[in-house]
Amino acid sequence: MFKKVLIANRGEIALRIQRACRELGIKSVVVYSEADRDAKYVRLADEAVCIGPAPSAQSYLSMPAIIATAEVTDAEAIHPGYGFLSENADFAERVERSGFTFIGPTPESIRMMGDKVSAKQAMIRAGVPCVPGSEGALPEDPKEIIKIARTVGYPVIIKAAGGGGGRGMRVVHTEAALVHAVQTTRAEAGAAFGNPEVYMEKFLENPRHVEIQILADTFKNAVWLGERDCSMQRRHQKIIEEAPAPGIPRRAIEKVGDRCAAACKKMGYRGAGTFEFLYENGEFYFIEMNTRVQVEHPVTEMVTGIDIVQQQIKIAAGEKLPFTQRQIEMRGHAIECRINAEDPVKFVPSPGRITMWHAPGGPGVRVDSHAYTNYFVPPNYDSMIGKIIVHGDTREQALARMRIALSETVVEGIQTNIPLHRELMADAKFIEGGTSIHYLEGWMAAHKR
Repeated sequence: MFKKVLIANRGEIALRIQRACRELGIKSVVVYSEADRDAKYVRLADEAVCIGPAPSAQSYLSMPAIIATAEVTDAEAIHPGYGFLSENADFAERVERSGFTFIGPTPESIRMMGDKVSAKQAMIRAGVPCVPGSEGALPEDPKEIIKIARTVGYPVIIKAAGGGGGRGMRVVHTEAALVHAVQTTRAEAGAAFGNPEVYMEKFLENPRHVEIQILADTFKNAVWLGERDCSMQRRHQKIIEEAPAPGIPRRAIEKVGDRCAAACKKMGYRGAGTFEFLYENGEFYFIEMNTRVQVEHPVTEMVTGIDIVQQQIKIAAGEKLPFTQRQIEMRGHAIECRINAEDPVKFVPSPGRITMWHAPGGPGVRVDSHAYTNYFVPPNYDSMIGKIIVHGDTREQALARMRIALSETVVEGIQTNIPLHRELMADAKFIEGGTSIHYLEGWMAAHKR
């Protein structure tokens, strides 16, 4: 096992990784920007090193600064968390060439899954169900593009091969708008991701977003840890997640889960990863794989009792998975609400000083947050300041516990999206379960938000 791990991230995930390290008896080194000097995880770290000013490009995205810090602190491994450099194959490669262990997949796996075209092709080879669409990147010839769209059937969606996070996508409903949409998306993809390749998929009208969490070690063992429903989204950004997914037959989940685990074995995947699917009319369609720990990993931990972050570290240290697929059991129901520092109506960031922070408690309640009273939320990064996660024996109990937890939460000095969460926990359609990825935006329009 490692003696010292460098945490190359910030916010609640830095604190989450730090706690996992402490439980395993591993010392942690935290890197931070000048804007995060007073962060909780900086104060709690065994060692903390400032690597630059507030802008991410000069701190959390600076590969030389992070690797140099690992060298001077004698760290043995680097955990990238999520976001920033977590899915950067060049960074993973550079970490390992510098003599450190990257706590995550191989650079080859990250590179393959980071390109949506190669990822889809790999999944097709592995027997994982995919959305109908182009076999690879779209050709330059407009006539060929039109021919592909006619075969797939309108509406279609044009996606950037190197995209992610809801960016680099355009829905096309008519043939007249197709070629221009492809050209525009190519230009945007080249500017945003450095890769102008785009591909086409059938646009599903009212799908749910369901994902499968996997863990794989270096001994060709792979398991899946149930599913999560992440359909409550705004502009492709998740707001609420839960496990298991309401109303989907267990046999259907088991079938796709087994295929995901088999795909990991086939491509020699290691560490934690998430297969994301659209689910509509009883069918699953692969859309992408995230080669890192997810923001929403706590709901899976709550229903399986498995510490995913600890398993990431153990796998990177060369340990075998301590359980088989048959030993994994789903118990009860978990729900997570992302708490963002933002205007709950206009959805613009609300940085500033938190003058009062009171987290909820009680049976089945977990709060992952780096916030505290008098903490200053910097304007330089993502607006998420924490997550409230609840667990219950049933979904109904979990919903009740989340309503109580949200009612107990106090955040003053800045605005948050807690009022939105409170409304959604009382919404009849959400309580019923099974809403599509478009539901929240329709709900907001109906409520004039």
